[in-house]
Amino acid sequence: MSLLDALPLSRKQILSIVQAEARINVWEGSVRSGKTIASLLRWLHFVSTAPRGGELVMVGRTRESLYRNIIAPLTNPEIFGDLATQTVANHLAPVATILGRQVHILGANDAKAEPKIRGMTCSGGYVDELTTLPKTFFDQLVARCSVKGAKIFTTTNPDNPGHWVRRDYLKRPAQTRLRSWHFTLDDNPFLDPEYVASLKSTYTGLFYRRNILGHWVQASGAIYDSWDETRHIVRTLPPMVRWLCDSIDYGTTNPYANLLLGLGVDHNLYVVSEYRWDSRAERRKKTDAEYSAARRRWLASVPHPQSTVIGVQPEWTVVDPSAASYIEQLHRDGVHGVTPADNSVLDGIRTTSTLLSAGRLLIHESARGLVEEIPGYSWDDEKSEKGEDAPIKQDDHSCDALRYGVRTTEALWRPHIPTLLEVAA
Repeated sequence: MSLLDALPLSRKQILSIVQAEARINVWEGSVRSGKTIASLLRWLHFVSTAPRGGELVMVGRTRESLYRNIIAPLTNPEIFGDLATQTVANHLAPVATILGRQVHILGANDAKAEPKIRGMTCSGGYVDELTTLPKTFFDQLVARCSVKGAKIFTTTNPDNPGHWVRRDYLKRPAQTRLRSWHFTLDDNPFLDPEYVASLKSTYTGLFYRRNILGHWVQASGAIYDSWDETRHIVRTLPPMVRWLCDSIDYGTTNPYANLLLGLGVDHNLYVVSEYRWDSRAERRKKTDAEYSAARRRWLASVPHPQSTVIGVQPEWTVVDPSAASYIEQLHRDGVHGVTPADNSVLDGIRTTSTLLSAGRLLIHESARGLVEEIPGYSWDDEKSEKGEDAPIKQDDHSCDALRYGVRTTEALWRPHIPTLLEVAA
């Protein structure tokens, strides 16, 4: 494997590549620790020698994420040299060609994905971010790798210690014929020291222990443990260069929360304003049409910071994806840019937590509902004990609206916040 000599690799990376001869091979640990490059080098070697008589598969949470995280690096000559030209893949195509072998490209984001692999006879597979896949899919993949000499290679960041990946596979290496290698951020000696220091300062609490130290730890306590009213609440706002969205957590009996997010000239995200209606406190429920009209009046009354202009038209209106009737009402009322929110709870929380930790998400003092909810926004201990990370579903309406807006508009704001460009990689 000539690339072992050509690429700058750490001793741990080289050892993991040479030793990955088990039926299931897992590179697990912190972000940016070098585990993905090591796993891909081993996968390339396996593809070049994989047994015939079966199919090869590569799997990600979605086909899009697999192309972004894995296929793109494979086709990058700066990383894989001449081998990059031997990976032929069209964006989002279901099949790629790697070293002359046909490889199926699959997404597996929920339990309905399991039939995609059923019926296949596989010689080997590569799985990106194993903890994001349903257990039924991975179990089926293991069963389908039935050709003699078949192997599976996979990477993952740590999760809850009760997660099925750790419980049923990592802790049962003999029974599952598995070998794993644990990586931490400090195992990658080729990262710029300033970048490492910046990355370490970005995360706090749970996400620091998982993403920097590589620990499988249980979620507990406050979700946004870096929250500091003196640091994150502002009285004055800078001019906004983009009005990104208003993001809505819909409620009839529960509160309706709508936050307005803008990108400031200082390259920070701001919650500029909030509209909130608590039907219990007000003793009156509103219809979809009434909420739509109230939203319109609220946005029309929001002043532009440091300007005489009144009224805002955000680029997107991000809505709780379960609120189908309200989304339809907004369409009827001619609202442009209406889209269901990305409701990936942990991804939304992680992104929002990263912004708060870095001091790049600030909240105007007028957003009282959000300001009151954040300190009490906590992990559900009962679900943590079952291996699930989830917030307590109480007094979380403005917090839900916040993660909806932050996560769904990430492609718009991330290029303007340089210190966060590579944090999630």
